[in-house]
Amino acid sequence: MIETERKFLVRSDGFKKEAKSATRIVQGFLNTDPERTVRIRIKGDKGFITVKGKSDAGGMSRYEWEKEIPAGEAEELLLLCEKGIIEKTRYEIPNGKHFFEVDAFAGENTGLIVAEIELFSEQDEFDRPDWLGEEVTGDRRYYNSQLSRNPYSTWDGEE
Repeated sequence: MIETERKFLVRSDGFKKEAKSATRIVQGFLNTDPERTVRIRIKGDKGFITVKGKSDAGGMSRYEWEKEIPAGEAEELLLLCEKGIIEKTRYEIPNGKHFFEVDAFAGENTGLIVAEIELFSEQDEFDRPDWLGEEVTGDRRYYNSQLSRNPYSTWDGEE
């Protein structure tokens, strides 16, 4: 249940032609404490509750527990979430034995496109497509829990 992933900015929309799927996601947070976040998500027509622990020093690994719940219950729980609902389209792109999840954000985070790749270990290697930009692994500003409270549109050109 330890999640190991790296996160990157995306520099072009070239990823779209490689995508095997595109799914709308709406999510909110019942708790954004850095020690443990509790997320409610509707992905397509499915609901999920996820608990994530604190990231390690490098920001690459952390505990994650997720359970599917009825979409109707997820919709009800979204009403209890902290301010700042995240909306995005997730594109899934194969990459050797891995795959990238590229999130094109909407709403107050429009303009932000982030790619994540989940790895088997921190030493795992992967191919870097040409649309992949600067690595932002461990930069808390790009955590969804932070984007819900401090949206990309409020960053004033800082990146």
